[in-house]
Amino acid sequence: MKLEEALEALQLNLDDCEVVIGGTQIYEIEGAGTKWAPVLGTRKYNKDAFIVIRRPQPVISSQPAA
Repeated sequence: MKLEEALEALQLNLDDCEVVIGGTQIYEIEGAGTKWAPVLGTRKYNKDAFIVIRRPQPVISSQPAA
């Protein structure tokens, strides 16, 4: 199945969607720039990284009962 056909089946419009990559990590400790100690902010893609096509929706917090 092609991506366009899948999006039609799910009734998604690409103008309303965003594409993000999951299964990654960002190093948050300053390193020397080596394989074992990358520079702060370096993104590493895991072998099982995946692509997510999602339709962003606002987050609405739950409200206490009145």
